[in-house]
Amino acid sequence: MISIQQILFSTLSFPELESEIWRFQGSDNTTLKKWLSLVNPTEITPVPIRFFKEFEIKTGEWEPEAIFESSGTTGAIPSRHFIKSLEDYRKVSEQIFESFFGKNPKLILALLPGYLERENSSLVHMVKFLIEKYGLPGSGFYLDNFAELGKIICESSERNEPVFLMGVTHALLDFAEEYPQKLPENSVVLETGGMKGRKKEMLREEVHLKLQSAFQVSTIASEYGMTELLSQAYALEKGRFQTPPWMQISIRDPWLATRTIPEGQIGRIAITDLANLHSCAFILTD
Repeated sequence: MISIQQILFSTLSFPELESEIWRFQGSDNTTLKKWLSLVNPTEITPVPIRFFKEFEIKTGEWEPEAIFESSGTTGAIPSRHFIKSLEDYRKVSEQIFESFFGKNPKLILALLPGYLERENSSLVHMVKFLIEKYGLPGSGFYLDNFAELGKIICESSERNEPVFLMGVTHALLDFAEEYPQKLPENSVVLETGGMKGRKKEMLREEVHLKLQSAFQVSTIASEYGMTELLSQAYALEKGRFQTPPWMQISIRDPWLATRTIPEGQIGRIAITDLANLHSCAFILTD
């Protein structure tokens, strides 16, 4: 059977791996198998993302080491991602992170209110792992302790040591408003997660301009991840996201998921994340 290691470092092409995993999951994933019997697609077809709310999406029989849950909105049913191996998730996150930001140690400063308070956040688990693996002394979660965070950054500036400041968008904006300061050269500001109902929604360009102005940096990076995915996409500048080699994005006809629509038309985002080896790799968002 194919492994995460083979997906991350495979010599096979994406279509070859995709076909192999489609066959594997169509055979061993109970939910996918039932859905295929009803829909009877003639080609690889993404599965509605709501299945992660309604069913236990597992390929094969195993007990999960963890269950990641989405934050969702008040009263909404959260998505659940059953994780066979946390070590697999860490391997995926490590490989992607290093490809974008390198292997060198970093002063990682995390602002993740709303996520940190939840036990089953995939984002918190990932950031904890990144801090453990790459974090310099002083790295950690600062929640809403803006004064302490501002002090750490000020001390880093005096030593001219770059910081890696990452956080949910609304928290970064709040911190930027209260503690605007020039970050040391070669620092990275990474936003993720949106407003989560805490602030008025803004265009990414507006958010980035505010953060660039407050921290006097030339670019703002972004992270895109979902509870339903094991992989992340990153944008190093201008909001242009890039995916790892085992993850692909397409835009599908809103009424016919098998049809990829031409550029310039509005459709639904389909994500193929081959790292979702033990859940479902083929997802159609709402």
